[in-house]
Amino acid sequence: MLTQRLLRVGRGALVALGAFGAVAGGFYAHMLWTTNFHPVIAGELYRSSQPSAATIAELQKQFGIKTIINLRGNNGGHHWYDQEVAEATQLHINHIDFRMSSNRELTQAQAAQLVEIMRDAPKPLLIHCQAGADRTGLAAALYLAAIAKTNEATAAGQMSIIYGHLPLPFTRAYAMDRTFQKLEPWLGLASS
Repeated sequence: MLTQRLLRVGRGALVALGAFGAVAGGFYAHMLWTTNFHPVIAGELYRSSQPSAATIAELQKQFGIKTIINLRGNNGGHHWYDQEVAEATQLHINHIDFRMSSNRELTQAQAAQLVEIMRDAPKPLLIHCQAGADRTGLAAALYLAAIAKTNEATAAGQMSIIYGHLPLPFTRAYAMDRTFQKLEPWLGLASS
């Protein structure tokens, strides 16, 4: 009797986990296909997933993008990267590479370097990673806290499910949340 009950509970947990995985996978695919584009500060900073050449042209036309900050780093020889650089060059958009990993925390020195790049780059900026969720969320949060001087809740809100980031301690991308939490004193946030 107890064995059968445990088997039913186990099967139910597997079904729930499978359903969660399907929904999460579908959401991730949706972000990639729809560019996950959002203004952070209209006219100043925008965020997205990996943009195609056509998307770059459209974003420049609509929002006047002057700089793209690619958080995936230099990936010369990869089709997506070469197209991005070529389109940026053709449209006279500054293109800056900054390598981050969504599953590794940034050091304070790395965060300071990214903040300096974002502060000094011609605006409006477009920041992106692959899905526009994790690395892009941290970069947007750093911009809001260090450059725009917003409050902690506003800055940290860039790392939320709204943009596809799952702020759950058991996920690999939680490194972005840990980074922000560790940098709060450096950023001068009140609840640090």
